[in-house]
Amino acid sequence: MSAAAEPIAILYSDEHYVVVDKPAGLLVHRTAVDARERHSLLQALRNQIGCRVYPIHRLDKATSGAVVFALHGDAANRLSRAFREERIDKRYVAVVRGWAPEQAVVDWPLRDPVDPRAQPRRAEPRPAVTELRRLALVELPVAVGRYATARYSLVASRPRSGRQHQIRRHLKHLRHPVIGDANYGDLAHNRFFRNTLGVGRLLLAATAIGFEHPYTGLAVRVRAPLDDSFRRVVQELGWQAPTGDDDAAEFLARP
Repeated sequence: MSAAAEPIAILYSDEHYVVVDKPAGLLVHRTAVDARERHSLLQALRNQIGCRVYPIHRLDKATSGAVVFALHGDAANRLSRAFREERIDKRYVAVVRGWAPEQAVVDWPLRDPVDPRAQPRRAEPRPAVTELRRLALVELPVAVGRYATARYSLVASRPRSGRQHQIRRHLKHLRHPVIGDANYGDLAHNRFFRNTLGVGRLLLAATAIGFEHPYTGLAVRVRAPLDDSFRRVVQELGWQAPTGDDDAAEFLARP
């Protein structure tokens, strides 16, 4: 069954915007590079709610979580401006290789990934900043790589900018690649999770998104729960999702 076969979970909606929970493995919308893909989130949502929707931002195909669509052109223009001006609050959770730092701010410019068929020349690197906090650790008595044990971290991240693959590339820069990342990850650890836990997806999820509503001026904040596959990994590794007023919950909730 394809990711598009199930109804799309709607997390928030009004007359201008709808926020949905994108399944892992589903494109937000097709581009020239993805022309052969049969399904997209945009198409599935349009069919489900019976009206045209306007994409404002994207998540990678392999990433799950909160995505915002506009319901008319003016709404799309207004919120797209907020995205361009980096006035959107986005939060993610990832499982990464190794014991990530307790807290870090990665300030490392990134070049936009280039499709050589469309743009052979590389642009200059653009500023990119990601705030990170470690939520949990585990050490398994298994030799996955060159060490006798395997270490993993549950990490919350808040990108202050919006570069393509920013969180994945910044975590790789720290030598803590996201598990399941086919482009920037560690193949041995990806294989271990696939063969041992039966999870081959990218373990990165957009767990919350917040913005000032362009029409009302009110703060909108929407959370997306971890899906079943991600939640099962968290449980298998002996972790718990942050609750109450602990540091992890505060990091995910604060503006």
